[in-house]
Amino acid sequence: MDNPRPETVVYPFTAFNFAVEINRAGSAERMAAASFAECDGLEITMEAKTIREGGANGQLVRLASPVSYGTLTLKRGMTANFDLWEWVEQTVEDPRVRADCEVVIFAADGSTERVRFVAARCLPVKLKAPALNAKDGMVAVEELQLAYETLSLKPPGGR
Repeated sequence: MDNPRPETVVYPFTAFNFAVEINRAGSAERMAAASFAECDGLEITMEAKTIREGGANGQLVRLASPVSYGTLTLKRGMTANFDLWEWVEQTVEDPRVRADCEVVIFAADGSTERVRFVAARCLPVKLKAPALNAKDGMVAVEELQLAYETLSLKPPGGR
């Protein structure tokens, strides 16, 4: 029996090869440059509102509620500059300052982009310095938390 499509090996997404890009909202201007060991909080939550119709005892109607978004938590970051601290200071001075954060997931080869999660209009809500250690040679960030307004998925090639 002939197979009309050639076999394609599909590899699962891996969670260990990722990068985080933080740019000024609405432009390509880089807000911060840092690398992080952990990333959590890429989530969309939608509750279903249940409505019962009179006389339809065996049936429910489910309506979608407005969505809510998580808080992006980036942990154990390393940076060679003070971009993140400056961004927080800018936000304190002008609460309208926002950035878009893109979490890029790579294939196991470390260079082939598989997908981008785009957290739009991020607001830094927590920036925590690490415990100080004389053995470390770079400016470290223990934790950065970002509240975001929308979350979208951008496949490679802009599809």
